[in-house]
Amino acid sequence: MDMKNVSNLRILLALTLSLAMFSCKKSSSSSNSSRATGWNINNKKGGFQYNTNFKEQQTAPGLVFVEGGTFTMGKVSDDPMHDWNNSPNQQHVQSFYMDETEVTNLMYMEYLDWLKNVYPPDDPNYSLIYKGALPDTLVWRNRLGYAEMMTENYLRHPGYAEYPVVGVSWIQAVEFANWRTDRVNELYLEEAGYIGRDAKVSENITADSNFNTDAYINAPSQTYGGNEDILNGGRRKQQTDAEGNPINVYAKRESGIISPDYRLPTEAEWEYAALGLSELRSYNVYRGRKKYPWDGQYTRSGKRKWKGDQLANFKQGKGDYGGIAGWSDDGADITAQVKSYEPNDHGLYDMAGNVAEWVADVYRPIVDDEFNDFNYFRGNVYYKNALNEDGTTRIVTTDEMAYDTLPNGKVVVRNFPGEVAKVAVDENETYLRTNFDRSDNRNFRDGDKKSSKRYRESFSEDENRDSKNKPSETRKMYNSPQHKIERDSAGNIIREYDKSNSRTSLINDNVRVYKGGSWRDRAYWIDPAQRRYFPQDMATDYIGFRCAMSRVGSKSQGGSKKRN
Repeated sequence: MDMKNVSNLRILLALTLSLAMFSCKKSSSSSNSSRATGWNINNKKGGFQYNTNFKEQQTAPGLVFVEGGTFTMGKVSDDPMHDWNNSPNQQHVQSFYMDETEVTNLMYMEYLDWLKNVYPPDDPNYSLIYKGALPDTLVWRNRLGYAEMMTENYLRHPGYAEYPVVGVSWIQAVEFANWRTDRVNELYLEEAGYIGRDAKVSENITADSNFNTDAYINAPSQTYGGNEDILNGGRRKQQTDAEGNPINVYAKRESGIISPDYRLPTEAEWEYAALGLSELRSYNVYRGRKKYPWDGQYTRSGKRKWKGDQLANFKQGKGDYGGIAGWSDDGADITAQVKSYEPNDHGLYDMAGNVAEWVADVYRPIVDDEFNDFNYFRGNVYYKNALNEDGTTRIVTTDEMAYDTLPNGKVVVRNFPGEVAKVAVDENETYLRTNFDRSDNRNFRDGDKKSSKRYRESFSEDENRDSKNKPSETRKMYNSPQHKIERDSAGNIIREYDKSNSRTSLINDNVRVYKGGSWRDRAYWIDPAQRRYFPQDMATDYIGFRCAMSRVGSKSQGGSKKRN
């Protein structure tokens, strides 16, 4: 090779390396450059800050991922009771997360322990908080049955630690989910170095100084009662702008660190997750029908090793809750320890049997799929943050705590200290909107005045009386009993029972759906499509719950997936 060719080769190689270096430099710098303005994002000197390295939502403690999709909701295999509350309808559910198991006694005891430490029940100011969170252990009692052992031991004894918690009302389940959201986000912020290590268990955590997720997002400096030792005590290196002013002191939604809320699953989510339809998938359709969370049409295992064993904990027949001693059909006479049976295709345990489970929805006999077929849910009540006169977010103080007396006489706290005060949305949010026009949407298109069979502007009791001044047939669609709870000047509860003879229904805006069969139910009820309702402020020995969480970002985990 002559010198001229060698020289040309060197020039070509130098150009190639230069282009490669330029390309790499451009690529690396463009990853933090705005495609809107070209400005740098996350500049150390200040400016717009955003987590441009976010990959995927972290699976929060206790949850498993459920990829969303379409399915036929309400497709029951049997309907001998002819309830007419399950017309099959096609729905699409967004991807979400759900608890691997039902919430156990051990998980709920951790919640009670935290409440006891932060809101001591021996302090008169907080005694009703702990008492209002306690499960009703008297649900085990039966007029003609002996169950005092469960009344005294089921919640607290280590022998039942991994059994599903019962005696919890829908309201209590929602409060547990809210508490769990705050504790998990507290952990995430500690791990990311935003708050002091072990701050969440320090002696500084009191009723006046604790963590709430919404408060941290909207008024972070007021979290932990403004305790800077906690708020600025994390291991994260302090950032400053060009003038030396601190920046990125608090995590925001944009940081990707703060998790979405734990909550109760919607009825559509619960039913979709319980069915585990993936084994019936053929390209883009589901072929065949599925009666239970497992494969097949029967409740007993067909596998050689376990042939004949029951696949869930339910009542097999009159007087038969578990089978013959020494050769038990389902291994349990009451509830069973979680994970006693195989999970379904989503990795979820006990989606049939053991305990029935609260879901978020207000009950109505129909699912209004004509109005909505995407993430269906009935029960929306929209709120907004309350503001102080100076426009800042109003945080509830210990002096502003309020309590609600439920129709059954129990007292529960309405707002905890440290939370953001909430008010109903008003015309400022609803004016000229097409997607919602009110704060409370629980009876939208079903149960409000305009959807009643005999619509009138007024439905007072006086109008429903005949010539002899006796109650006549009501004109209301849902005319449930209206019991009253009042307190006299001494604070004693006065219970006034509704004795009207014109009541036609037990359905109102405060009854919630519960799904799945329980240890007390026959096999008919373990079909995931079956649905029942119960007052949201009452509890039983056969209804428990599990939590869910919404998915942010991509529909599937790990990015893109094969089409088929």
